[in-house]
Amino acid sequence: MHAIFRTFGACAAAAAIAGVCALPASAQTADFPNKPVRIVVTFPPGGSADAVVRMLVPRLNEKLGQPVIVDNRPGAGGNIGLTVVAKAAPGDGYTVGVGAAGALSANASLYEQMPFDPVKDLRPVSMLAAIPFVIIGHPSVPARTLRELIALAKSQPGKLSIAHGGNGTAMHLTSALFAQMADVKLVEVPYRGSGPAALDVLSGQVPLAVVDLPSALQHIKAGKLIAYGVTSPRRLPMLPDVPTVAEAGLPGYDSTGWFGVVAPAGTPPAVIARLNAEITAALNDETIKTNMRNLGVEPAPGTAESFEAYIKSETDKWARVIKTANIKLN
Repeated sequence: MHAIFRTFGACAAAAAIAGVCALPASAQTADFPNKPVRIVVTFPPGGSADAVVRMLVPRLNEKLGQPVIVDNRPGAGGNIGLTVVAKAAPGDGYTVGVGAAGALSANASLYEQMPFDPVKDLRPVSMLAAIPFVIIGHPSVPARTLRELIALAKSQPGKLSIAHGGNGTAMHLTSALFAQMADVKLVEVPYRGSGPAALDVLSGQVPLAVVDLPSALQHIKAGKLIAYGVTSPRRLPMLPDVPTVAEAGLPGYDSTGWFGVVAPAGTPPAVIARLNAEITAALNDETIKTNMRNLGVEPAPGTAESFEAYIKSETDKWARVIKTANIKLN
């Protein structure tokens, strides 16, 4: 007992003189945040991820009691923005990032050299949203179901073209997974985004595409595009009559885009828990949920631990797909 008091007294004396004794972690983070928090978004303004973050900001401002500043850093498949986050020092929660499936799971297999290690340099905070894709076709394609499309592709190996939102994107990998599971050869046509790909299918410039829902929804409902299947494991409320790819002919198929919040390695667990709690509460707000679904994205709140496990499973899955398809980016 006396030894404990002597140790404490010595520490207190030293701290008074030189500030050497560290406070417990809980005391260090109890006042978090006490200055603005920066969210580095790895997409340009106007995209779905940026829009979702900006939906959350007013609530986070209120609950955290500090300004939350959005800093858009797009480029290199998300690597540019997440490098900023990974190298932020110290890891105290005042700089966090929003990354997607590419930068957090697939890029390690796509790029020969990465500017950061997604596992060692970042800590998952919370998943934000899931983004289902849809395989679409021009009405001139002589196939009305996914099974018919697979049969058509098998009869014309290497002749059917399929557009997607760009090399290395989740839509590209979704297309590659489809081709592998269906055992068909398609000509991949990369575009600069989902919107331009959908428009070129609409005009008949390319017969097929994998796109996000907002790019194609109104045209599918108007009968101007064929929807062969949604790539998520469940049907979508916006397209209740369109089967999943798994239902339509490829059992076990699942490819969903997603994005979430990560922090630099070394961020205290208490800070991650606080951020996760506030983000989860915001994602469960009915108005925010409705607004997100109107964008074609599904709120996906969860724990930091479940997000970490999901990132690992996605990393393993896409590594296999990328190796089989021999996809590489410089």
